[in-house]
Amino acid sequence: MAAVETTYREALRQALIEAMTEDETVFVMGEEVGRYGGAYGVTKGLLEMFGENRVIDTPIAEAGIVGAAVGAAMTGSRPVVELMYIDFAGLTMDQVANQAAKSRYMFGGQIGVPMVLRMQGGTGRSAAAQHSQSLESWFTHVPGLRVVMPATVNDAYHLLRIALKCPDPVIFIEHKGLYVRKGTLDTERPDGAWGQSVIRREGADLTIVTYSRMVFEALAAAETLSAQGVSAEVIDIRCLNPLDDETLIRSVTKTGRAMVVTESVMTSGFAAELSARISERCFEHLEEPVLRVAGEDIPIPVSPALERGAVPSPQLIAETALWLVRRIAPSWAA
Repeated sequence: MAAVETTYREALRQALIEAMTEDETVFVMGEEVGRYGGAYGVTKGLLEMFGENRVIDTPIAEAGIVGAAVGAAMTGSRPVVELMYIDFAGLTMDQVANQAAKSRYMFGGQIGVPMVLRMQGGTGRSAAAQHSQSLESWFTHVPGLRVVMPATVNDAYHLLRIALKCPDPVIFIEHKGLYVRKGTLDTERPDGAWGQSVIRREGADLTIVTYSRMVFEALAAAETLSAQGVSAEVIDIRCLNPLDDETLIRSVTKTGRAMVVTESVMTSGFAAELSARISERCFEHLEEPVLRVAGEDIPIPVSPALERGAVPSPQLIAETALWLVRRIAPSWAA
């Protein structure tokens, strides 16, 4: 298939259709995934294609949905669960953290849990405090789970295709602000291997490490920095577990400076883990301490203006980078 222009949503949908066509053990379940087509339209049309035995509308019962999926995965099926919002994942944490993540270990490798748990996170739709969080760190803290956060259209397709063949449970987090974003899909050319970070823009003066929607905010900031003579390298880590340390280390060793940008809140966010790894592995090469640019430690406001102010913007990223490289004071420090 030649490369085509499509949306993030359609790339995910295509990945699901192909997987369900190739493997009859793959089925989809969740709230409104059938007749309605999913909260963001990813599963639209799947009910007509595969029938109600493989596209299952469930009650509003997240713990029950994920518990049923864990059991199905342990007995030969490959379920794909859609949670409308990552904010609801707290209702499923016993099933995810204690059952799905631990079963392979507890049964000595005899039983796996090959399931994919699709969730939608992040800001940008004025969905307010209970529907806009970035909670990926909840899952990276649990051994046994794989955690993926694709930014590009091509990654949405390829990483989901790989996740649907993974022997372990995969937490697949889609940013709600990316569904209508267009990009190139080449079904034969992935952006990178599973667990491999990708350099989205090369640079020499500092490394910006990020993932999901913040990749595009970082790239916009890098354009601004370039106009001011600062060359920023932008790395999209794509997979939070497994995490590719080596690409980060090579980049920071080259540039001597590093920033980590995430939409999740600053305190105990995944940015802290990335910063610690870079500091431990690149200490002798760092010209400055690693800086974090992250969301405010507040519930996400419903007001569009306040919502935008709660998460990093290209301007904030660029101004922080200028402080790191040239000690130019940012506007917010005035």
